[in-house]
Amino acid sequence: MKENGLLQTTLCYLERDGCYLMLHRIKKKKDVNHDKWIGVGGKFEPGEDALGCVMREVREETGYRMQQPLYRGMVDFYCPPWEPERMHLYTCTDFSGTQVDCDEGDLEWVPKEQVQSLPIWEGDKIFFRLLNQGAPFFHLELYYRGDHLEKAILDGQLL
Repeated sequence: MKENGLLQTTLCYLERDGCYLMLHRIKKKKDVNHDKWIGVGGKFEPGEDALGCVMREVREETGYRMQQPLYRGMVDFYCPPWEPERMHLYTCTDFSGTQVDCDEGDLEWVPKEQVQSLPIWEGDKIFFRLLNQGAPFFHLELYYRGDHLEKAILDGQLL
């Protein structure tokens, strides 16, 4: 689903015992995130808002049901030839259920201090820093050429 010319998606990082639940994207072909480690989430379905999407995606991909997800920010990605994307970013410490296998990759609890050493997008390092600092709601714009981050703008300020 698109809004203002941007594909609308969600991403969530579940937190437990000093770890984030990370998804190693290795199971899909033609995946912009292939072999990267990311959170869980996906595209809005018709009629969904960000909260409805993230609740559904986390349940489908992990088996967990979130009670109190925190809406942390919006991240706009520009990475031709992929279409521009607005990702609604959440974290959550209040969830229940039993973890299931994900058809998009392997789920693994990773200590927060080790996340930066995984193969993640350069721009993800920026929002992980913001999450770990407890930053207030933010808007981050990331401009890529292939895997290379060319420009980042945080709340209207060039980084």
